[in-house]
Amino acid sequence: MRTLTRLVAMSLALLGFAAPPASAATAPVSTATTTAATTVKVLQLNICHSGVAGCYAGAEPVMAKAVSVISSTTPQVLSVNEACSGDVARLRAAMGDAQAAFVAAQRRDGSPVLCTNGQQYGNIIMVVAALAGGPAVTGRYTAQDDSNEMRVWACIPAGGLSACTTHLSARSGTTALAQCRELMTRAVGYAANGPVVVSGDMNLRYQGSPNVQDCNRSGFYRKGDGSVQHVFATTSLTFVSGRSISMSGTTDHPAWLVTTTMG
Repeated sequence: MRTLTRLVAMSLALLGFAAPPASAATAPVSTATTTAATTVKVLQLNICHSGVAGCYAGAEPVMAKAVSVISSTTPQVLSVNEACSGDVARLRAAMGDAQAAFVAAQRRDGSPVLCTNGQQYGNIIMVVAALAGGPAVTGRYTAQDDSNEMRVWACIPAGGLSACTTHLSARSGTTALAQCRELMTRAVGYAANGPVVVSGDMNLRYQGSPNVQDCNRSGFYRKGDGSVQHVFATTSLTFVSGRSISMSGTTDHPAWLVTTTMG
């Protein structure tokens, strides 16, 4: 019997059969999974839609171009300056399911600035529904220049991220920097709860006088279009790329697209 057992074992070995080593039999199976990062694209537009400024090239051309750029870039955050209140519905349709807020620039008496079409004039912020949070908040800056247009801001806080838009003073760089710092103070507060982006036409330039970089805060970085449009983002949003997109003469600013990842 021992001889038969030995012969069977030798035959199995020759055929390549062997018992697994103890270490292989007890090796743990990895259950680790890889979580894909979420892409967060921020699209900054200044559409010069008031009908008053010299950059105005007609309502339909700039709106059609804005819709086209939004549709082709599919941003998660959209910031629009120099817009009319009626633009929200059309731009949100291009964004898809999104939370939107509009804030009107103000006269000194608190009344809204108007576009020539009679609608309120100001800024729009949108965040896709998957990342949107609580109700929007808006406000007027403490620092203002001597014009009759009081500058304002709008934010959609909480959710997957917080997002703000603004259009700062065009008449005084010192005032614009003070306004920028005021909004970034708010952004720092939001950053305690998650990623934050602040986008807008800041009317400040990198290495200008004053320097827009002096508005930046610890835990944030800034990416600009080489002119006056800038996106500030928390370092929890990893920068991937920045790209200027022609608006084909429908406004005096290019579209500025900043792509980041979260997570």
